[in-house]
Amino acid sequence: MTDRPTVLVVEDDRDLADLYAAWLEGEHDVRIANTASEALEEFDAEVDVVLLDRRLPESSGDEVLSSIREEGSDAQVAMVSAVDPDFDIIEMGFDAYLVKPVTREELMDLVSRLLARRVYTVEVREYFALASKRAALESRKDAETLAENEEYQRLLADLEALESALDEEMGSLSDEDVVAVFKSLSDGQPDD
Repeated sequence: MTDRPTVLVVEDDRDLADLYAAWLEGEHDVRIANTASEALEEFDAEVDVVLLDRRLPESSGDEVLSSIREEGSDAQVAMVSAVDPDFDIIEMGFDAYLVKPVTREELMDLVSRLLARRVYTVEVREYFALASKRAALESRKDAETLAENEEYQRLLADLEALESALDEEMGSLSDEDVVAVFKSLSDGQPDD
């Protein structure tokens, strides 16, 4: 068993999958899947991050994501797709959304951020996932369209409620607790 994080790249374009793997292999163990069925075969408890295309042969990346979440996995999943995000993403269980084409720096930064989030509480991870959905939509939709969409308005309300709860939780921590939290984050390990 290795102590390097494992990244599963799910991409139907074999050349692009190989490119992503080449970018990541120096710091990560990388697995590649080019179809939905291969993705589900390659996915197991050792996978820390999944980079998932939405368009795959046989089945969609959306369905692969649902299967991963139904297993109860806490792996971080990023949709890396040429599909522009629409309001349907609000109900999806991913942790980040990146629109192709992506640069090496963008992909490496995304994986680093997702790996760092593993030590966060469920609420903090949920907050980041919702914030990612908001950012993806705001990058592709105009303000009027966003203002008129009920799902987007619910997303904002959920974000605000979660932010308030997290603020309250942080406010109840002692100075020593806050230092322990930040130390554990900088170490990359939860504080026991």
